[in-house]
Amino acid sequence: MNDLDHPIVTASFAIIDREVGSHGLDPAEYAIARRVIHSTADFEFLDLLRFSPGAIAAGITALQNHQPIIVDVTMVRQGILSKVGRRFQNPIFTALDFAPTAEPGKTRTETGILRCFDKFPQGIYVIGNAPTALLALCNAMTTTGQKPALIIGVPVGFVQVEESKTRLATMDLPYILTTGRKGGSPVAAAIVNALLNLATLTLNPSPREGEGL
Repeated sequence: MNDLDHPIVTASFAIIDREVGSHGLDPAEYAIARRVIHSTADFEFLDLLRFSPGAIAAGITALQNHQPIIVDVTMVRQGILSKVGRRFQNPIFTALDFAPTAEPGKTRTETGILRCFDKFPQGIYVIGNAPTALLALCNAMTTTGQKPALIIGVPVGFVQVEESKTRLATMDLPYILTTGRKGGSPVAAAIVNALLNLATLTLNPSPREGEGL
């Protein structure tokens, strides 16, 4: 049984659908929003999520092509590990593993994300906690002209969080972000897991799985 068939998940999604009612998201966007709401019990994410044009399609293609997934912290990795393993076996790298110590003037996560970008410029980048890493990634893209396949930018907190998301929103590349201060590892993992469901559905369409997106 996959997680979409689990009776608790099915019942939870039905409750979310009833409480959300009508909305302005397309089916793929709503599949992601519903997964985030399910992970957080916070309906505000329905209005906080932003998708650049073509971001979902780009993410699906990157997952199906086994592009590496680079996450900022271990909590995000743990949240996607089992589903990635069951679906497309994309390699997963954590920025902190590339930075045992921080470079002068940088955080460890910022240091690690830049080292990952040097090695995997076309990867899928998932930032759930570290706004400094998201800002550094945006700066590196501007400097190098390299563009990842997708950036999921949903750091949580108060310092540089909104600034980092605003910067990402100016970038000409596929991105999914949350506006404001809210986000975090559960949100980041939920977005990736929803994309994995969508990527699987495009390869193996079935009404049952489609209903559970």
